[in-house]
Amino acid sequence: MHVTLVHVTVKAGHIDDFIAATRRNHEASVLEPGNRRFDVLQSPDDPTRFMLYEAYADAADAQAHKQTAHYLAWRDAVADWMAEPRRGVSWNGLFPVS
Repeated sequence: MHVTLVHVTVKAGHIDDFIAATRRNHEASVLEPGNRRFDVLQSPDDPTRFMLYEAYADAADAQAHKQTAHYLAWRDAVADWMAEPRRGVSWNGLFPVS
C-alpha cells in the first residue's frame, strides 16, 4: 500500500473554504478504484493545520489520483488559501494488507 501524509497549513480566513473544497475532493477520491483510505484531519490545537492521510493500493494509483478532475479542481481552488506550501510525505503501508 502507498500512503501519503499531506501536511497543510491554511490561512486563518480560509479554513471553512478549505474544508468545503477538501470535502468535495475526499468524496470523489474514496470512489477511485485504487483508493484504500482518504482521511482529512484537523489539529485540535491549531485549526489552520490539517493532515490528509491518502492510502492507495500502489504508487501508480496514488499518481493516477493526481490526474483526476476532482484533485485538479481541489489543487487549483486551495492554492491561494495556503499559508505555506503543502508538503506530502510518502510511506509504505504495511498493515492492513490491501
